[in-house]
Amino acid sequence: MSLHQRRRMLLRGMAAAAALGAAGLPRTFAAGAAPSPATPAGLRKPGTLSMAVYQEMPPFHAAGRGIDVDLAHALADALGLHLSLLPFPAGDDVADDLRTMVWKGHYLGYGPADALLHVPVDAPLMDANPQVRILAPYWRERVVVARRLERVPELESLSPLVGQPVAVAGQTIAGWLLLGAEGGALRSQLSTHWPDGVAAAEALKRGEFVACAGLASELESVLGGDARFAITPLPVPRAPRAGWAVGLAVRKEADELATALQAAMSGLAEDGRLAQIFSRANVRWRPV
Repeated sequence: MSLHQRRRMLLRGMAAAAALGAAGLPRTFAAGAAPSPATPAGLRKPGTLSMAVYQEMPPFHAAGRGIDVDLAHALADALGLHLSLLPFPAGDDVADDLRTMVWKGHYLGYGPADALLHVPVDAPLMDANPQVRILAPYWRERVVVARRLERVPELESLSPLVGQPVAVAGQTIAGWLLLGAEGGALRSQLSTHWPDGVAAAEALKRGEFVACAGLASELESVLGGDARFAITPLPVPRAPRAGWAVGLAVRKEADELATALQAAMSGLAEDGRLAQIFSRANVRWRPV
């Protein structure tokens, strides 16, 4: 995921709290899916669910694979539909993405899709975009810090990290918070050139840093289950402790499709398949 894209998505998250080739992936969810008794109205192509996903947003989508890719397949299977996956580059802001991939389409000819995954469930965003409906939250994102326990056994504040090498993607909420934390005391030791929190976590795992910061999904996908590391909330007063939920968006008038997707998402959560999808990416799913 590009730095600009991450910045847009995280800014929407703060408001709430204050690739190609995936069609060839194995269909692993059909066995447990209950087909819909009737195809929902509102599909752009009968029998097919077209689902837009952001390009390069690990662990949700990278090189045609990830949580959102698996989730798109699971939702299509639950509705008894074929899947057409539409990875796309983010626009200038989330409203641009909703216009391009949900209700209007891009002037270059791609989009819209039936639904877009990974949309912040944000009341101001909904109010500003009456052409869409945002529903079915499936993940709550958080800003966290990971540390090597042998070097930093406790972290009640960021003081133990002063003077220690720390990795963080610069153009992200985690990056901005660390740059201003402790009166700027960490600035000289921050390595901020990483494209995302996944890359920063990989550098921590290689032993190049004592700590790294980023999104919970990013850091868990690399470090989750490794007893050498602890992943905890970023101990900064301005950090959005409650995090922010992400769901999916459909056209406002697509009532039957919205109802069907909400029911399918609820079913995936209730029967454990949503947790399994996240687990495949080494991320622990929690009820939203």
